[in-house]
Amino acid sequence: MRCVLTILQTDAEETNVDETTAIEGTDGGAVEAAGDLTKDAGEESLNLLEGLYQFVKDVHNYVTSTEFIGNILASGLVIVLGIVAFRLLTRGVPRVLRWRRRRDILDAEAVARIKRQDTAITLVRNALRYVIFIMVALFVISIFISNPIPATAGATILAAVIGFGAQSFLRDIIAGFSIVFEGQYAVGDFIEVEPTKAAGIVEEFGLRTTQIRVLSGELIFIPNGTITGVRNYVSGQQRFTVEVQLSDPEAVDRVLEALPEASDLYLSPPRLVDREDAEDRVRLRIVAVVLPSMSWLVEEALTERIKAAAGEDALASDPLIYKVDQANLARIRSLIPEE
Repeated sequence: MRCVLTILQTDAEETNVDETTAIEGTDGGAVEAAGDLTKDAGEESLNLLEGLYQFVKDVHNYVTSTEFIGNILASGLVIVLGIVAFRLLTRGVPRVLRWRRRRDILDAEAVARIKRQDTAITLVRNALRYVIFIMVALFVISIFISNPIPATAGATILAAVIGFGAQSFLRDIIAGFSIVFEGQYAVGDFIEVEPTKAAGIVEEFGLRTTQIRVLSGELIFIPNGTITGVRNYVSGQQRFTVEVQLSDPEAVDRVLEALPEASDLYLSPPRLVDREDAEDRVRLRIVAVVLPSMSWLVEEALTERIKAAAGEDALASDPLIYKVDQANLARIRSLIPEE
């Protein structure tokens, strides 16, 4: 029995030794695997740092190289030449277009010709800005890239992609060309634009925007693509005729004395052009010329001033206001067949 117990004890001790050895072997493998992972991570970090250092070194070497400095100087020279060319062209082209402009005779045809010349000047100035910028950009690209054809092709593709996203920009340019070809308005015309209701003098016309100077002095930039309608006051003025009928002849002098008030706001101050005396009343015909956006000056201010000067008892009826362009009226009459 004692021998059997001894044998069993010996077997148990050997089993414990084997298990301990197995556990120790397992822990050693885990430690070894963890060491390998740490080693790999360290090698990757080292490679990353080396790559970053090499990139910074290459950038530094390129920036400090004579080739890069020469490209920078050449690019600066191209930009300076582009600015000088733009200044010379924008100053020289207007002088060429304004050459032989006659200022002694300013009839309707001469005024229309001057407006067309000013419109062409603003268009050329606006177009030169885009053309010179594109040319300078292509020259700079060709300086830094030895073969600029692929870069230009890529830039063309990029421009096409941007063009689809910038439809409003292209719409404004197309609308600008339409305005030019159709002659809807020119620089110097007094226009009213729909739907913004902006009214003023066209100060500058570009391919993308129209600049309007309103009477209060503000400069309004209107994209050409947003213009849905234009009212062009070709003559730049509105002629109003106010007919006043008075039952009291003594009120005539009071009405005429009230006309010169605020005369500096008119293009042509109110003046008496016709007077008809009847048995029971006097009819006065007064003419005033204002800017198209200042019709209120006649329709409201002048009529109220006439009413106040005449008095309610002296007025046979409310002042009658009508505006008729005599030249257009004569043209329409010439088109009507005689009976």
